[in-house]
This record gives sequence, structure tokens and C-alpha cells, in this order.
Amino acid sequence: MAGVRTLILVLGDQLTPTLSSLAGADPARDLVLMAELHDEATSVWHHKKKIAFIFAAMRHFAAELRARGWHVDYVTLGSADNHPGFTDQLDHAIARHRPQRVVVTEAAEWRVAREIESWKTRFSIPVDVLPDDRFLCSHEAFRTWAQGRKSLRMEYFYRDMRRRTGLLMDGDQPVGGRWNFDSENRKAAAVDLFMPRPKAFVPDAITSEVLALVAARFADHFGDLAPFWFAVTRRDAEAALAGFIEQALPQFGDYQDAMLAGEPFLYHSAISQYLNCGLLDPLRVCRQVEAAYRAGKAPLNAAEGFIRQIIGWREYVRGIYWLKMPGYERSNFFGHSRPLPDFYWTADTDMACVKAAVTQTRELAYAHHIQRLMVTGNFALLAGIDPHALHEWYLSVYADAFEWVELPNTVGMSQFADGGLLASKPYAASGAYIKRMSNYCGACRFDVRQRTGPQACPFNALYWDFIARNRDTIGSNPRMAQMVRTYDKFAPAEQARISASAADFLAGL
Repeated sequence: MAGVRTLILVLGDQLTPTLSSLAGADPARDLVLMAELHDEATSVWHHKKKIAFIFAAMRHFAAELRARGWHVDYVTLGSADNHPGFTDQLDHAIARHRPQRVVVTEAAEWRVAREIESWKTRFSIPVDVLPDDRFLCSHEAFRTWAQGRKSLRMEYFYRDMRRRTGLLMDGDQPVGGRWNFDSENRKAAAVDLFMPRPKAFVPDAITSEVLALVAARFADHFGDLAPFWFAVTRRDAEAALAGFIEQALPQFGDYQDAMLAGEPFLYHSAISQYLNCGLLDPLRVCRQVEAAYRAGKAPLNAAEGFIRQIIGWREYVRGIYWLKMPGYERSNFFGHSRPLPDFYWTADTDMACVKAAVTQTRELAYAHHIQRLMVTGNFALLAGIDPHALHEWYLSVYADAFEWVELPNTVGMSQFADGGLLASKPYAASGAYIKRMSNYCGACRFDVRQRTGPQACPFNALYWDFIARNRDTIGSNPRMAQMVRTYDKFAPAEQARISASAADFLAGL
């Protein structure tokens, strides 16, 4: 393409045709640059399916842009023009195309954003960085909301977002007279329920080529590459959303905290990877869910619970991320330093719940939020695992994991490593919670009814040992003080057995 006016760099999680960098551009005079980068694929030990998903979605988005009239310089990983990182790749593209300026929508992750910022002085042409308006709350708006508040609780932010978007509102009041129906969304699931599966897609020629590339170039990475079932086009992502709304949304609310062996999805949408890379628009998704409720096709607790995850939690954790970076990734309130156990990669453990969560993570690059929070996350918290090591694991293994959303969920919500900035209490629980919300315990080698001893569920002794170790820091927390008082009522001999059981188990990790 001769006479390029603007070179528009589109990142792998910016696969949206209304992207701010594209919105004011002219397809006749401006050129889009996209590139598959080794440095990004290996920034952590990314799951094979995750790499394949991003590369395949990028290639299909390039085709979508070309169909819309854009000229796209797409650099595949194996091409002669490929460079490992963003800066070198852009430098090479500038030398080839000689544009008058570079335009890019701001990066979602701090590391990439800082690299982009350096381009303003590195290159001899202007580099314009535009806001990412695909999110519903800008950085400035979140800072304004957070300023001066003693507590940055998501619930209050969520209510503001409901008012701002008008979702599930009757005038200035929430539909149903309540903002939050979470108390109705904690049912345990029965094995005889009908479980719809997320819509799966057969790889086309483009995706098959990517799968071959990933198999050859990233053979040592974690996870199973096949079967590959993700949507990688906008049309298929929208079909996956439609399938969820029709088949699973009506019971999503009731069972969103449930876990069942052999049922990785239950009534979850499994669309977060499509939202996070730009194939789905969050507000449009929420409006479709609201429309299903208003048409009588889904109950209010399901629609509200789902919408809260998008306009509440998703926007909130992004706000926290950009408010507290850099440095937030090294938060470690409890001073935990134990290495991540090997079974987080191998699933080689007798704990049935952990084995199930890690096995399906390896196979699917997916686990729903309760498996992440109350199984793998809960275990790490109780065992004193280094929260940064756990953060890097979550970032590696899930197809929907981008640092802006994964880091606050891990550091703040799961590990309480920020000391309560994000969560009101540590999400610590004994085996009793897992037994109540799942059927894992019935087939487990360990006995969830025993607190101590070699046959006892490890979560039990680890939970009470966690309470004992951290009593001085959590005892003043209103939601944890009762558990400290309960521990104090145990006989000294029982407290000693708890400590010994926890130590024996941890010594074998």
C-alpha cells in the first residue's frame, strides 16, 4: 500500500471493529498492523489453547477488517518479517511503510502500556495513544469514584453502573426493589439436572493452521491443545452468547456457585474470553440478558447475577488494576512465600476437588469462578502459597486471563494479599464449604468429616491453622472474628493436633 498516512497497531485483545484507533481512520489511506509475537505468547507459560485462541481470533479479525475494506499488514509468527516484541515489530513496520504517524488504542495491561508510552520518544513520527472506550467506566471516572472513599467495595460501584447504564432499572430504582440477588444464587446442583454445554465450534482452515503452528512451536507449554472448541469469529462468539441465553441463563443464578464432578460448565456462559479479546461487546451482552428477563425467558436473580459480573465486577477490577499499578502485583499482606505445588500443573493429588479443577483447566483452559476462588485459590491461601506465583499460574492457564482482570481477582479477591482493599474478608474455607457446594467429597480419599489426622480432608486442618497463624491480623475483621473465637474454644490438645496435621501435609507438598 503506497502513501500510508496512519499506521494503526491493533493488539491481540482489541479485536473490535469499532475500536477507537479505527473509528476515526480512513481505510483508503490508513494501514492496520497486526502481529503474532513470540514475546507475548511466552510472557508466562500460556496454555496451548489460549495461544491458539488468540492467534486464531486475530487472523479471523484481520479477515473481517479486509472484508470491511481495510488494508491489513498481518505478520504471522513464522514469517520472515516477524520480530519477537512489539517495539521491534513496529520499528520494522515503520521502516517498510513510512507512515506519517502511528495510532494505537491504549493497552489493557500495565507492562504493554509502558512499552507503548516509550514509543513517543523512540520513534521520529508522532505516536497517538487513544482511550479504550469499549469499557463502560473510564480510568478517570473510576478514579473520581474512588477518590476520598474509605472503602472501595464493588457493591457501591455496581449500583452507580446500574444507574449509568440503565440496566435493570425502573426509573431511578432497581427492578425488583433490590440491587443484588446474590443470596438466591447459592444452590448446590444435583447430578440429575440437565446441563447444557456451551456451543462448540469446529476449527476451520485458518484455525487448523494455527493449531498446527501452536503444536509445533509451543509443544512444551501447559495444557491440551485438542479438542479445540472456542469461537474465534464475532459471528460464532455471538452464537455462543445466544446459546447461553436460551439454554443456560434461566438457571445460571441458582447454580452459579455450584460444582459437580464431570460437569465443568454447569450453567455458566463460558464467554469471558470472547469479551476480554473484543469479540463481544459488554454492554450489548448485558442488554441481551436484560431483554431475556423482560421477555420472561429468565428470572431476575439470573439476569441480575450475570449483569453484575459484567458491569459490576469486570469493570470494577479493571478500575482497581489501573488505580493501584504498578506494585499491586507484588502485594503480600500475609507474607506468604511457599512455592506453588507441582500438582497445580500435573493434577497429581489425592484431593478430589483440586484434582478435578486442575484436570479440567489442563484440558479446557477453563474453570468457573467458584472453582478458581474456593478450590485452587482457597487452597493456596490456606497453604501460604506465594500470591505472585499463584497470579502467574492463573494468568498462564486460562483462556480468559488477561492481567487487568486476573491480577485483582487473584491478589485481592482470592488471596487477600492487598489486605482488604478489594475484598471484605479473606475467602478462606474448610472442606465443609466444598462439601456443601459440590459432590467432590464423596469420591475423595480424604474424609471431609475429619479435622485432623492422615485421613482428614487437608482443607480442614489448613483452614484452622490459617486462622491460628493470622489471628492477630484477621481477628479485628467483623466477618472473621467469630472464627477466631471458635478456634480459641478448641482444647489445647486439639489446637496442637491441628498444627501438626497442617504441618505434616505441607511438608509433603
